[in-house]
Amino acid sequence: MIELVIDGRRRDLGGFEVERVLPYATHRMVGPFIFLDHMGPAMFKPDMGIEVRAHPHIGLSTVTYLFEGEIVHRDNLGFTQAIRPGEVNWMTAGSGIVHSERTDPKVKAHGGPMHGMQAWVALPNEAEETDPGFYHHEAADLPTYDSGDGLWARLIAGEAFGAKASVKTHSPMFYVHWRLQPGAKAQLAAEYPERAAFVAAGSVEVDGRLFKAGQMIIFKPGQPIVFTGVEAAHVMLLGGEPVGKRYIWWNLVSSSQDRIEQAKADWKAGRMALPPSDDQDFIPLPDEPPPSAEPIS
Repeated sequence: MIELVIDGRRRDLGGFEVERVLPYATHRMVGPFIFLDHMGPAMFKPDMGIEVRAHPHIGLSTVTYLFEGEIVHRDNLGFTQAIRPGEVNWMTAGSGIVHSERTDPKVKAHGGPMHGMQAWVALPNEAEETDPGFYHHEAADLPTYDSGDGLWARLIAGEAFGAKASVKTHSPMFYVHWRLQPGAKAQLAAEYPERAAFVAAGSVEVDGRLFKAGQMIIFKPGQPIVFTGVEAAHVMLLGGEPVGKRYIWWNLVSSSQDRIEQAKADWKAGRMALPPSDDQDFIPLPDEPPPSAEPIS
């Protein structure tokens, strides 16, 4: 049932650790998911927080979901939106968007926890140049389930377990948050060809093997997967239908290398507007191509 196990690679961003899970050298995508970061867990000291300056995206949707903490999103469409635990910020870049992600100064002043996930979902060919958009969903807007015996679930996006989230997606996919208590069992159905699970906290048993926080399990298609909670765990389930080969360079995703080059030139020349509420600084185009600039499938 298990095709591959990926151990997240920790990166220190100056007092805040991010665990990069996707893309991985030998398995670059899961369904349309082309990028997955595990943020934290961390406890910020006063006057510390997240300060991601304005930067561009094309050809994807970003999905931010938090277990703890708060991040403020600002984009060049004019949206300013704080995200808190259990909520979803879904930003569709399409033909191009610029955004920043920062800790609110009032929160930053006294510090606090940060723990969450950020995913990128590659858009299918016919939607790569769609108009950009931003959508915020409160926790109460998203389908949840409580088994009463140790399994709690929230459907973040897509369709799974007979439910459909209100988040606007562009291809068949699913993204689910499970909380599993010790001894609780849960099953992931075989309805999608590409499926994976990332353990964000605690530990679970799958197919007689123990998996701990920071590990992603890639599953073979065609069979349901049974999970058993070992320690109280947060598990992220994700996958869907593949969308085909993609290039990824820095924050830019496309099925066309020429489109990547155009976006690079546009950002370098200042042809992509900055967020009106955060236009005093931005991340320059990198001088060197990131190592992930090869096509991904």
